[in-house]
Amino acid sequence: MMRNLLLEENGIINIESVSLPVATFSRFQPQSADFLDITNPKAVLENGLRSFACLTTGDIIAIQYNQRIYEMCVLETRPGPAVSIIECDMNVEFAPPVDYQEPVRETKEEEETIDPVNLMPEATGFVAFKGQGNRLDGKKRKDSGNAEAQVPRPVYIKGIPDYDWSIGTIKFLRNIKQTNKEE
Repeated sequence: MMRNLLLEENGIINIESVSLPVATFSRFQPQSADFLDITNPKAVLENGLRSFACLTTGDIIAIQYNQRIYEMCVLETRPGPAVSIIECDMNVEFAPPVDYQEPVRETKEEEETIDPVNLMPEATGFVAFKGQGNRLDGKKRKDSGNAEAQVPRPVYIKGIPDYDWSIGTIKFLRNIKQTNKEE
């Protein structure tokens, strides 16, 4: 308390009695980024504020936790610049610490989506109706698209092993974004 009031031993002080409004909100700014390592900072602050009777905007309070002293600057208090914190429900917010720098996030390039069906081996056996077709009435047939598109592609089912593998080839089919299936 003496450090907070900037007093030395045997110093002279003047005391004045003032009635303060009950606190409803306060915003604190930690003075070091080490405060972010605390798992539950609101609970630590609540326990630390039990030793204080009032808060004033601009004050720096010291809270002891795990053999360390964390200093917090009171940035804002409501309903006034000085408030009583005895027996009150007070909403608390934290501002970023003074020496805190936002970590730089690397933008990941969009990974190419690989369709696992393209990695599956082609069918080597007999495929029915793979060739050209003629109509019985002699008219030209309507070309409904690519002939290869009409051949059903094998469906990849995750978890089914590829029994046609050969030594020296490895296919990692992980982290594949599934494409929308049109029905």
